[in-house]
Amino acid sequence: MTPRVAVIGAGPAGLATLKALADRGVPAVAFDAAAQVGGLWVYGAPHSSAYRTLHLNTSRTRTEFADLPMPADWPDYPDHTRIAAYLLDYAQRFGLPASVRLRHTVTGVVRDGDGWRVTAAGPDGVTTVHVEAVVIANGHNSRPKLPSPAYPGEITAEQLHSHDYRGPEQLAGRRVLVVGGGNSAMDIAVDASHVAPRTLLSVRRGVWIVPKHLLGKPSDTLNGALAKRLPWRVRQRISQTMLRFTVGRLSAYGLPEPEHGFLQDHPTLSDALLSRISHGEITVRPGIARFDGDRVHFTDGTQEEIDLVVWCTGYDIDLPFLDQALLGDGADRLPLFRHVFHQQAPGLMFVGLMQSTGSGLPVVEAQARLAAAHVSGQYALPTAAAQAADIAAEHRAARERWGERRPAMRIDFDAYLALAAKELAAGADRARRGQGVAWTRTTAKESTR
Repeated sequence: MTPRVAVIGAGPAGLATLKALADRGVPAVAFDAAAQVGGLWVYGAPHSSAYRTLHLNTSRTRTEFADLPMPADWPDYPDHTRIAAYLLDYAQRFGLPASVRLRHTVTGVVRDGDGWRVTAAGPDGVTTVHVEAVVIANGHNSRPKLPSPAYPGEITAEQLHSHDYRGPEQLAGRRVLVVGGGNSAMDIAVDASHVAPRTLLSVRRGVWIVPKHLLGKPSDTLNGALAKRLPWRVRQRISQTMLRFTVGRLSAYGLPEPEHGFLQDHPTLSDALLSRISHGEITVRPGIARFDGDRVHFTDGTQEEIDLVVWCTGYDIDLPFLDQALLGDGADRLPLFRHVFHQQAPGLMFVGLMQSTGSGLPVVEAQARLAAAHVSGQYALPTAAAQAADIAAEHRAARERWGERRPAMRIDFDAYLALAAKELAAGADRARRGQGVAWTRTTAKESTR
């Protein structure tokens, strides 16, 4: 059957999109550069940043797809091999592999009349599909980001971005400096502390360190229970009070205190970090002032000799295949309605272009359902003016909460899931009434050359 929709990526977001489209009877084709579905969770796959000690940092029940719960006998925080197997099982159970072109790298997504032309380079040459709609679901954690501008001085120590970290053997016997305050930085610092003679952790600004269990339960489930009843400001005060009692002040461990309130930045979940610091196996340092060969100078005046720098400094969003005119001021600033629908390009949708306070999987599942319902003609968008007003209001609220740290991408996990469900029902009602912006079907075709 000729595909009507092209999906870019076959990780969690792409698979959820394919399933949602299939549920609505919309034929689709997905392209992925890897040899297996699962995206970044597939250890060793192209663009994957998975390392051998990687585990979920959101709990199993808060991470699973609604359409396929994870096995109840799994641990609260499964490792990457289980998650990759879970995603493969999800794809197979719902018959998705037949719609996926593996080992195909998308090279172009451009407007083509009323539809879109998508080209992808694969083992047998270039494939071109002409479709009504495109869903970009390739994630945004594959292009390593390094400090810019670079720190002063020359570095003769080896450098490694967390994207290329695979296991503790890369750290063994070396004086390691880990730079960053996110989950990868904490995981890698802990790994280094078991195999390296010296482990330094440079943290420029404070972040909330959350144990993976509180009161005997996965910590994110407690906040989820409160989310159904309380606004985020109230949840913030409750969570901060609980963390003060259970963790104490982070400055007691040599870490900077968080600059932002809880739920105003992504927390770092770790059971091992504070223990390794308190046992002297990880030494905390502030930001970097400059480098001098194999020596690093910190802003507090201290200095250390190092053999390896591991940059855990995040990722840039990489969409080289898309007409850059459609990205405006950048992919992280796109004004997308419900973080899905492009405002100037009908038929261009995104699933997964967001930063959630919780897991990503339930969010991309909800976004996929919105996209699929629209393409099937069973969901009508609000008017363009109503969409623009809604986006502007959301961005204002995001700036008040998260500042200028990618406000267009930020969502509150629980609030978004509730909003997406409400929006799906409202859009279905608009479609029945003949109101809003309905989907207009165009011709689709496929060719290979």
